[in-house]
Amino acid sequence: MHVHPGHKVGLVGANGSGKSSLFALIRGELHADAGEVSMPPRWVLSHVAQETPAIDQPALEFVMDGDEELREIERETVHAAGVRLAELHARYDEIGGYQARSRAQSMLSGLGFREPEQSRPVSEFSGGWRMRLNLARALMCRSDLLLLDEPTNHLDLDAVLWLEDWVRAFPGAVILITHDREFLDAVARTIVHVENRTLNTYAGNYSAFETQRAERLAQQQSAFEKQQRAIAHLEAFITRFRAKATKARQAQSRIRALEKLERIAAAHVDSPFYFEFRAPADKPRQLFRLEEASLGYGSEPVLSGVEWSVLPGDAIGLLGPNGAGKSTLLKSIVGNLPLLSGELHRAQGLRVGYFAQHQVDQLRLDETPLWHLGKLAPQEREQVFRDFLGGFDIRGDQVTQKVASFSGGEKARLALALIVWQRPNLLLLDEPTNHLDIEMRESLAQALTDFEGGLVVVAHDRHLLSAATDQWMLVADGKVEPFEGDLHGSKEWSKQYQASGGRRQVAADGEARVNRREERRMQAQSRQKDSELRKPFEKRIAAIEGEMEPLSREAADAEAWLSGSEAYEEGNRERLQETLKRRAEIAQRIAALEEDWLWAQAELEKALK
Repeated sequence: MHVHPGHKVGLVGANGSGKSSLFALIRGELHADAGEVSMPPRWVLSHVAQETPAIDQPALEFVMDGDEELREIERETVHAAGVRLAELHARYDEIGGYQARSRAQSMLSGLGFREPEQSRPVSEFSGGWRMRLNLARALMCRSDLLLLDEPTNHLDLDAVLWLEDWVRAFPGAVILITHDREFLDAVARTIVHVENRTLNTYAGNYSAFETQRAERLAQQQSAFEKQQRAIAHLEAFITRFRAKATKARQAQSRIRALEKLERIAAAHVDSPFYFEFRAPADKPRQLFRLEEASLGYGSEPVLSGVEWSVLPGDAIGLLGPNGAGKSTLLKSIVGNLPLLSGELHRAQGLRVGYFAQHQVDQLRLDETPLWHLGKLAPQEREQVFRDFLGGFDIRGDQVTQKVASFSGGEKARLALALIVWQRPNLLLLDEPTNHLDIEMRESLAQALTDFEGGLVVVAHDRHLLSAATDQWMLVADGKVEPFEGDLHGSKEWSKQYQASGGRRQVAADGEARVNRREERRMQAQSRQKDSELRKPFEKRIAAIEGEMEPLSREAADAEAWLSGSEAYEEGNRERLQETLKRRAEIAQRIAALEEDWLWAQAELEKALK
């Protein structure tokens, strides 16, 4: 692996493949058993510390300590005089010392720290916010090589977008470990994939890597199959002629050739995850409705005048600046935070699946995954639990291990598995992708796309948001309102919001606010009407698809048999005729069903206009 000045490298691979160990090797915390790790002697290396001391130093000063040379000059200047003092001032100017404080303030602001918070002691911040301080401190260092290990895990979407722009503009080299594919696509120009204890380098971003790797795996599988045929031929020769004196030398020669052969591994592209949200047991017409609701802590509302309802099939992403109340809104809906005023109407039969960081913390560390599922379904067989947990890549002996031994990602997968098992009709997800690798994030996005209930998501993972949601709600300035636009539009909105000092601009003509309550009521009625109109067409479409699926499988089986030599053997003449006849019948029926499907889709679109 070679990293050059200014290089932006994404380091990817499954959890446990050795990415963080490679970082430790580069930092000198591990030593190579063989080979060489070299770096230009004058290069400055920076990385994000995993621990933050609970000190009384102000956050801004803590971050500025990341520029060690700047701090050293400041300390030496106090006692220096004459020529040495002039040299120090010249160097201080050269390294941007006079702009350092504003640079640190800008970093903290980009990572979500408001101006008053920048003066607060480090000890007053929670663990997640201290990790942001560690990140800012690492960025403050004027490094030649910056190592970032999962830098987006403790960030919200606004902070992720700011960091993305910062890393792109950073003049030094960056090696980045992250499971955020959108971040990798925007930043990385080279991908190094850790697989089978080997580093494979691909030019381009993550999307380019996926394409190139798929092509390489196809070639590898072809080479593997060819080699397996050659090995089988050699082994057959050895077995046949090893004991014959006239062929013993040739057999020994082939044994040596077989021993020296560098074996090609079979290509593996399958995800270890396979799960889906089962259809909810109940499907109320409306899952919940907030009326003139004020939400918050104590007597101080974070959000007020909230008018909002969610129906089955709604897939909503919550947008807005950090601290605006997105998590507060979810806690109020789930019932963990009582309303300060207003009303929350929950449907009879509402079953909420709520995922937040504290859900992971509430797992019983002294118990096993089987125990957790057993609490939910005491009468179910253990094999059913094992099969289910296997879809979340919790397999074998791991299902009987105590949760205390699990990694952060394994705990998050178990918490999600418990939610999926309960067949919710409303999913509230608050940063569900923290600690999940790319494969699991992709599986979660696919499962959410097919989820039949209502979905509300807060996430910094843009790929998940884009794949799983189709509506946006903006939480800002104490209000919850529809956001007309997409994720790109939210980035522009965020920039304008920050530029305006964190408040939305009020119309200059003083135009009165729209009655949000009436508007939301009308929108809910419109969605309800659409839902009623859709039902008969969607039922017909589902019936058509249900009939087509087994026919398509039968047609594929027939084609597979007809493509083989067995179909044309003398003893299969009668079966061949029956198969050809059946294939024609299936093709005719599928064509008719496809025409019905297109008609139903057209009628559905016409009804909704």
